[in-house]
Amino acid sequence: MAAAPRAFANPAHPDAAELLASLPRLRRYARALRRNDEDADDLLQDTLERAWSRARLWQGVGDMRTWLFSIMHNLHVDALRRGRLDTVDLDEQTPEVPVAPTQGQILVLRDLDAALAALPAEQREVLLLTALDGLAYAEIAQALGIPIGTVMSRLSRGRERLRGLM
Repeated sequence: MAAAPRAFANPAHPDAAELLASLPRLRRYARALRRNDEDADDLLQDTLERAWSRARLWQGVGDMRTWLFSIMHNLHVDALRRGRLDTVDLDEQTPEVPVAPTQGQILVLRDLDAALAALPAEQREVLLLTALDGLAYAEIAQALGIPIGTVMSRLSRGRERLRGLM
């Protein structure tokens, strides 16, 4: 990702540093959601623009990271509803997964990528927020705007389905 924009480089708000610190995790989550670097960068940029334009709301935000994930999730869901996202069948694209040098590890990563893609979006989102970003159930519930019981249920069903697919 390119250097931070000037507005972020000279933060006018004390929480701007926290926003900057969240960039790597946000980008990783965007890549997992969009499965394409260009689309992921667009989602990240839209998320940052939305957060920065609402900087006056930062005061009431308890956890900046959860708030940012919530913004990203909502933007992603809105794009899905509008049909703006181009979807490509996994068999038609080369997965953009870092690949280890051995054949066995390559196959395991491809299987994992295919299994994650086969999960329903609701289960995949909860799994990724838990496994990749280490968010607590309460943080995930807040970010996705769902009850904590729903988070636990989706996570349990997602893990079980992932085990079956692997």
